[in-house]
Formats: sequence, structure tokens, C-alpha cells
Amino acid sequence: MNISFKLIIPQQINSVLKLFKETAEKIHQKNINHWQYWKNPPIEKINWVKEGIQNKEFFFIENGDENMGMVRIMTKDILYWGEQEAPAKYIHSLVIREKYNGKGLGAIIIQQISDQAKKENYNYLRLDADSNNSKLCSYYENLGFKNVGTKKVALSTNTLYEKHLI
Repeated sequence: MNISFKLIIPQQINSVLKLFKETAEKIHQKNINHWQYWKNPPIEKINWVKEGIQNKEFFFIENGDENMGMVRIMTKDILYWGEQEAPAKYIHSLVIREKYNGKGLGAIIIQQISDQAKKENYNYLRLDADSNNSKLCSYYENLGFKNVGTKKVALSTNTLYEKHLI
């Protein structure tokens, strides 16, 4: 599988919001109370997406011409992590389309981001998960991420995870 990251441009915001909605519906079918606000996102979430697209942080995940999902990759994450001295890459909004679930794609994508961050001399790879989603939290822990705290934001309480790269 040849996975690439294609920068999302402002004109594609509706595609991003549609992916979030599809994912929220998929999560709801599994009886997990996570990301349900993406079914009808509040303006602060839409603005968060717009900001990420403007900052060139959102990417479609592709294999050839097929869109497999998306991810937001940041070099600062003030909202969840505050100011940090050690350089880190932050992963947000990793979305894998339903037909690609269960194929190890999430781990492959996270590893690719990790490898690139290491090449760029970042000390940490960080991400978060809604604390109510114990399956997702376990998934990140099984990938070697360490639980380093929690952060309460407007719509959720999130567990913060990091992996030391250097």
C-alpha cells in the first residue's frame, strides 16, 4: 500500500466536515459517546477546521486516487497541550473511512508521521483521545503512547498521550 498525504485546501472544507459526520455516525453505531458533535458541528468546531486548513495542517490520506481518510498534523497545540518547550508534532482528527477499518491503516499512518517527525528532529509525537472512548485509549497505549494527563475542553475531556522520538 502506497499511502500519501495530500494537503486539504479551503474549497474542500465540506469534504472534511462530511468525513467527520460519517465517522461520528460510525462511532455512534458502536455505542461509543465520542465525536457526536460532528453530526451537527457547532461554529467553534467549524472554525477549528477552517483554521487548520488555513494553517496547512489538514491532509487527506490517499492510496493512488482513493481517499482513505484524513488527519491534522500540527507543530503546536495550545488548546490541548498549552505552550511546550520540547519540539513536538501533534496528531488530531485521524479519520479512516469505514471500508479501510481493521487493516492496520491507523498504525501505519501514525508510524509514517512519527518517522517524519523524527527526521525533522521533533522530540515527541503527541495526540489525544476522548477519555470516554476506552477502546481508542487502549489502541494508542498499544502503539507505545504514554498517558501523560487529561485536558477538559468545551465538548469533552481528553486523555493526552505522547511518544518520545529521540
